[in-house]
Amino acid sequence: MVAAIDEHQTESVAGEPKLSAWLWRPWYAKLWWVTIPVWWLGMAASTRADFLEPFYRGALAGYLNVLFFPMTALMVLGVGYVRERLDNFVGQGEGRPLSDEEAETERQRVWEEHERMVKRSRAFADPSDPRSGPFWIGNPLNPLNPGYVDPHTGKHR
Repeated sequence: MVAAIDEHQTESVAGEPKLSAWLWRPWYAKLWWVTIPVWWLGMAASTRADFLEPFYRGALAGYLNVLFFPMTALMVLGVGYVRERLDNFVGQGEGRPLSDEEAETERQRVWEEHERMVKRSRAFADPSDPRSGPFWIGNPLNPLNPGYVDPHTGKHR
């Protein structure tokens, strides 16, 4: 029994994308992560080496600071991972289109849901329906209202 549970857990974990695959495996990710410490070591060295100071104080260096900020790399490289995770979460329907019967069933379900929602929205705006809340409370057609007028007899309550 324990083996069956472990087997099931490894199957579900194996299907999930790994963040490390997106952050470290592509060549451009490796290059980017190696360049980040080189850039910041150069910036630290520019405080001591006068020939580096003009470059690291320039406008281009300001843009490169953002490019070589570790969180920028993490966010940009993580986009592919998040997309893959969301695709796995939503599912693709095994890559086959719906049959005509399935499509008709789904269309009918959506249409019925739409009709229910329309009826509910009509009820909330109808002063003669108790589900309309304040409209019903102040309505003279409400039998609980002190100003109720009986439509059949025309008399006040």
